[in-house]
Amino acid sequence: MKASRLLHLLLLLQTRQRLTTPELAARLEVSRRTVLRDVEALSTAGVPVYAERGRNGGIVLLPSARLSASHLEPPELEALSVAGLDSALRERMGLTAVWESAERKIAACQAAAPESPSPLADLVLVDSTAWFAAPEAAVEVSDLASTLRHRRRLRILYRRSAESQASTRVVDPYGIVAKSGRWYLVADDQGDSRLLALERLSAFEQLDAPAVLQPGETLRTRWAVLKKRTEEQDRVSVTVRLPEKGLDLARRILGTRIHHVSDAEKGSCVVVVRYPDIESVRQLLQFGDHIEVLAPETARARISQLARDLADSHSTPAS
Repeated sequence: MKASRLLHLLLLLQTRQRLTTPELAARLEVSRRTVLRDVEALSTAGVPVYAERGRNGGIVLLPSARLSASHLEPPELEALSVAGLDSALRERMGLTAVWESAERKIAACQAAAPESPSPLADLVLVDSTAWFAAPEAAVEVSDLASTLRHRRRLRILYRRSAESQASTRVVDPYGIVAKSGRWYLVADDQGDSRLLALERLSAFEQLDAPAVLQPGETLRTRWAVLKKRTEEQDRVSVTVRLPEKGLDLARRILGTRIHHVSDAEKGSCVVVVRYPDIESVRQLLQFGDHIEVLAPETARARISQLARDLADSHSTPAS
């Protein structure tokens, strides 16, 4: 533990060259006394690091001292291999610590080349969570990912979206996918590949039998097929009129369901939205009176009925 902390301390100093004792104590999550002891130990070992006293003092690493931090440990390389995960998703996977360790090493290497352009990490931020929603997985994602490494069959307790009770089933897993802030288990269920939302998976158990996967198929190939199948389910086209100024909000709420947007005319746009069925038009109630459903007639009738039901449920009873 101490060796890891000393390395962390050196990487921080190589990145910033000078830090106060309180700053280092906060970063390392230790006391100030421990920081000073670590600095003394490094100095005794011949590392050119020392403590400066006074108002502008701090812990200083001489510029001539450059630690070779290019070597990444296997867990750090593994964390970087799933770079599409944001901080919240990495936390669920249990990768936060090794990711931060890799980041410190990369930052220290960048500090060794001060003339290089600003790193992309300072300019690009990836946030994979969905807008206005934060669905939580019912199981620990890190535990499931660790179990999947063994490539065994799983017995799971899972509730389908149309069911009120969970049922037990045995599946052959390919892996897990993070999509728009939601986690999915990709698995074969009785030979048919499925997307199983983790918020509806309440328990899992690893079996002794190895997973029986379709020949030549991987997590990526199965995901591509399932993603296409899911998106192609949107077979009902609903035409709506929206104010032009509400188009950005519509794109955030409707996402890839938007199939076409007309040019603005008199301050409004005509938008074609694709749904798997007419009942899904209830999503459009989020726009309140800023939207008008134009076609098909079945969608107009359904949204009208939904609006009446909503108004009736909120009406004030006669005294």
